[in-house]
Amino acid sequence: MNDEQLLAEIREANLTYLMLAQTLIRKDKAEAVFRLGLSEEACDILGTLSAAQVLKIASRNTMLCSFRVDDELVWNLLTNHSSNKIGNEATNTLHANILMASRVSEVL
Repeated sequence: MNDEQLLAEIREANLTYLMLAQTLIRKDKAEAVFRLGLSEEACDILGTLSAAQVLKIASRNTMLCSFRVDDELVWNLLTNHSSNKIGNEATNTLHANILMASRVSEVL
């Protein structure tokens, strides 16, 4: 994949993310805050963007979304690769979800 293809993929991911975010926000803002890990203020702004604004913002060559999973513990739980297995896959996924959900309060 060359640089131009990579940038096109980033722009497409940005557009998809913004469209999904707007759909979630317009459907249920409280749930969007939780699922996207954004502040209410950011959701208010995203929810009111016009189609032209969304396209303009999405055309940037930097990813707009980021991983909420930013530590080894959560990655190990999600991938079930922990050397000290806590439980089965369902238990590990639940534990990872609880850890990620607890971080929503950091954004608010």
